[in-house]
Amino acid sequence: MTGKSEPTVHMWLPVLPATEAESALRALLVRADRLGDGRAGYLTGLGDYFAGADNALAAAAITREHVAHDAGTDTWLSADPAWVQPEMNGVRLLACGQLQLTMDEALAFADALQPAFDDAGIALEITTPDRWHLRLPPNTQLPMFSAPEQALGEDLSQHLPQGADGKRWRVLINDIQVLLHQHPLNSARRSRGLAPVNSLWLWGGGALSPPLPSTLTGVISDDSLLTALATRAGIKCLARTEAAVAATTNGWLIDLQDLPIRDIESAWLPVIEALMHRHSLRLHFASGERWQSKPWHRWRLWRRAARR
Repeated sequence: MTGKSEPTVHMWLPVLPATEAESALRALLVRADRLGDGRAGYLTGLGDYFAGADNALAAAAITREHVAHDAGTDTWLSADPAWVQPEMNGVRLLACGQLQLTMDEALAFADALQPAFDDAGIALEITTPDRWHLRLPPNTQLPMFSAPEQALGEDLSQHLPQGADGKRWRVLINDIQVLLHQHPLNSARRSRGLAPVNSLWLWGGGALSPPLPSTLTGVISDDSLLTALATRAGIKCLARTEAAVAATTNGWLIDLQDLPIRDIESAWLPVIEALMHRHSLRLHFASGERWQSKPWHRWRLWRRAARR
C-alpha cells in the first residue's frame, strides 16, 4: 500500500469467515481476483497503509497527541479499561476499551486507582472515557506489552510483560485488579447489563515519533488510532457514515475491521455492492486475505456457477 499502485478504493474488514455458507460477504468475492495476502491483525495491518506501523507502534503517544496535543517527549502507555474473567485455570481478557463508560464513571474508577499509581510514581491521564494513558519520564525503558487484539479471549498469563523488567508492571496490574474488584460502580454497571471494569490493559508503549508516510488520500473510520495516524500524516478523515462510504473515491480507506461480520452484512452490504459496481475495490481482511474487485467483474457469471 505504501508503494505506487493502481487507483482503487481500499476496504479494511474483520476476519474472513471460513466458508461461504457462513457469510454473504464471502459470496461477493467469487468474481473478484485473489491477491497475495496482506498483513494480518490490527497493528500489523496498519502497516499496509502507513509505512513502519507494526506491533511496536507507539500507539499510546500517537493517540494522546491526537486528543490532548501534549505527548511531548514523554514515554506513554495506553491503559485502557478492561473486563477480565477469573476462571479455574487463569484469568481471561474478555473486553478492552469500548465498554460504554461515561466520563464520570471513568473519573470515579481512576480516583480509586490513584493510590496505586502514586506509589508507582506514574501519572494516570483520562484522555477519553474509554482510552486512558500513563505518562512516564522520557526515555523510560519498557518491556514488551501485547496489543489487546493479541490477548482477547486468552489467558492473561500468556500476555503479561515478562522477565525482571516486567515484574514492576505485573505487580501494578495485580494492584489495579484488587482495587477495582469490589468497586461499587461495577455492581451498578452489571445491573444495567454492562460489563464491569475490573482491570486496565497496558499496551502501545513508547514516545511520539514522526508521522508515518502513506499514499492514502483519505480515511473513513471511527478508530482513534487510525484517525490519529491519518491526521498526523496530513490525510483527510471522515467519520464512518453510510453517506461517506457511498461517496468514497479512489485512494480512500474505508475502515470496517472493528465491526462484527453480521453487522456489516446487515447494514453495510448494499453500500459495498454499490461501490463494487462503480470503483475498483481492494478488500483486505484482518486475517490477511485480500481480493481485488473491478466493476466489470460482475459479468463473470461463470465463476458463481463454478463454485456451486
